[in-house]
Amino acid sequence: MLMIVSAKSYGQKWLPGHFTDVKGNIENGLIRFGGGKGPVKDEGYIEFREDDKISPFKLSASELKSFVVGRDSFVVAHAPGNETWARNEFDFVRVVLDEDVKLYAAGGVKVSGGGHGVGVAPEIGTGIGTGGVGAGVGGGISIPIGGGGGTYEKLVYYYGENTAAMKRLNDQNFEDIMTDIMGDYPEVVDKIKAKVYVLENIDRLIIYFKQVKATNKVKG
Repeated sequence: MLMIVSAKSYGQKWLPGHFTDVKGNIENGLIRFGGGKGPVKDEGYIEFREDDKISPFKLSASELKSFVVGRDSFVVAHAPGNETWARNEFDFVRVVLDEDVKLYAAGGVKVSGGGHGVGVAPEIGTGIGTGGVGAGVGGGISIPIGGGGGTYEKLVYYYGENTAAMKRLNDQNFEDIMTDIMGDYPEVVDKIKAKVYVLENIDRLIIYFKQVKATNKVKG
């Protein structure tokens, strides 16, 4: 179960990680999500410092390709289609599954009702760029990307070959899309088709998928 904390309190936490800028340069150090007004209007940002003795500086979304913080990977994305994100139309989404068709998660999406923000687990990640074995769901801290509050706190999933092609995952397309993403593992597909896993418990499906994938990798 994800623990919900406010963006303000999470903003005080520095976690080990690294970022990749738009030129492809990779820098390792400590990262935290930016809170409050960023360097560029309508863009999310992170703060970075090489170590706890160095003064931090801000990096806006347009300066970055991706970053890893804790064990989670994030990439830069625009709000897709006619959707509205809480405060920034150019922000970060978490890479939940880095398959041929990727699964992304975004918090702070304008919806009715509450929900969870984007989860960040406070352990050093192993993936660079668009994810890796560390990217995923479960444990850790969640915050609504881009601010949150009111009707902006639900965790929403998107799918696509990249962020430019992101589309919303919903109850109607869930079986087709998740079968496509997880199609190499028949035992997982069977449970999706049997509706053991649906959008409402997708976090459990993701955990199960990763367990099956890891087991098959060991056998191989």
